[in-house]
Order: sequence, then structure tokens, then C-alpha cells
Amino acid sequence: METFELLGYIGAFTVGLILGLIGSGGSILSVPILVYLFGINPVTATAYSLFIVGTTSLIGSIKNLKNKLINYSTTLLFSLSAVITVYITRRYLIHLIPETIISSESIYLTKDQLIMLLFALLMLVAGFLMIKRTPKTIVGLKQTKTIAPNKFLIFAEGSLIGFLTGLVGAGGGFIIIPILVILSDLRMKAAIATSLAIISLKSLIGFVGDIQNLEIDWMFLLIFTSISVAGIFIGQQFSQKVPDNKLKMVFGLFVIGISLSILFIEFI
Repeated sequence: METFELLGYIGAFTVGLILGLIGSGGSILSVPILVYLFGINPVTATAYSLFIVGTTSLIGSIKNLKNKLINYSTTLLFSLSAVITVYITRRYLIHLIPETIISSESIYLTKDQLIMLLFALLMLVAGFLMIKRTPKTIVGLKQTKTIAPNKFLIFAEGSLIGFLTGLVGAGGGFIIIPILVILSDLRMKAAIATSLAIISLKSLIGFVGDIQNLEIDWMFLLIFTSISVAGIFIGQQFSQKVPDNKLKMVFGLFVIGISLSILFIEFI
């Protein structure tokens, strides 16, 4: 086994570990690992990422289900809109993007580079969203009023996240969690659990849209996913011992760091 492959499988374990700890971030790692360590092209890597993250999240959700951490109404509302747009995007829209986006003397941008660029920019925005403190309450002179969940915005964001998930192959947890914390009156650990449930549904349905369009290396995919599943069990054990605020800050910094690394590799 070559050094890059060994590092890739260690990365597979880390994908699950991160998903177990913070309910997202798996695709943030899986796409770069598949592209840079295993040499898989970004379009195929985004499809593999959907299966890896979707399956790992689904298995991880079983424990959260038993612990009653998942908010069912939010999961249904968010997933309903997301699964439709992610399937359409992976089945039809992604293949309409030309292989060469811009070709001039000063700028040359390919489809693969565009996907990685969008991926990195999404991560950068999401990282700052997580680091920035979002007040959950409005404090008056004599009372504190809790901000009510906004169901319409959750549904609309689900559609947007479904499109972005289909485009860049990310589970979208790094965007879903801030939305759940901001728009649905959920604590961080409940948002993490609900995010995993949402990710599992829309990622696996998105992958179904790829099966007819891509040649899938099932043996490799199942090995990678199995290692990732082992990681999520360990991550979930440690997540119970880490405070919500610390999880949020560490996750935000982690996302920003990975996004800057991708931009450096692709464009510098």
C-alpha cells in the first residue's frame, strides 16, 4: 500500500470521527482526500462523498435516535425540500456544466476547478458563521424572549442546501448546523444529531442520481465507508464530553483552515 493510500484510509477514519464529534465536516474531508490522495476526479469524488457521508451519517443517527436527540419535525421539513433539489442537481444539472468554463490568455478555469472553488468558498462562509456568536434570545428590560423557529426559512434553506450539496458533493452539515442553531431553537448537540439525520437522507438520495451516470468502484467505496463508520462511533463517544461552545469554535476554525488549504492547492 502506497503512502498516499495509507494516509487516505487514515483520513477515512477521520471523516467518521469528525461526523461523530460535530455532526458535519465529513464531506469537507472526504472530497479532498478522494481528490488529492486517491487521484479521483472531483465529479466522481463528490458522488463518492455523498455515499460515504450519507451512509456514515445514517448509521450514526441510530444512536442519536435512541438518545432522543433528533428533532423530527425539523428533519422532515428540511429534508423534504433538500432531497428533491439534490437529486435533480446530481441527476441532471451537474452534467450540463462544460468541462472548460473560462479559457483565455490570463484565466483558465475548468469544471473540476470550479467545483473545488465553490466547495472552498462555502466552507469559508460556514466557518465564519460558526465562529460568530449568534444570540438565541432577545433580552428586554424585564424579560427574555426566545426567538421562535422560522419554518418557512428552514424549508427554503433546505432547497438551497440541496442544490449546493448536489453541486459540490458536500453533506452540507457545516451550513445546516448554523441554520438549525439560528432558525430552530435547538441546542448544539440536538442540532448536530438533527443535521446527521438530514445529511443521511439527502446525501444518499443524491448519490442515487449518480449511479446511472458514473462507473462506481464499489469495492473501494465500501472499504472507505466501513472505515468511516468505525470513526463515527468513536466520535460520538467523545462528543458527549465536549461543551457546545467549544465544539462550535473548534469546528469553525477547522472549516476555515481546510478551505484556505484547498484554495492554496488549486489556485496558487
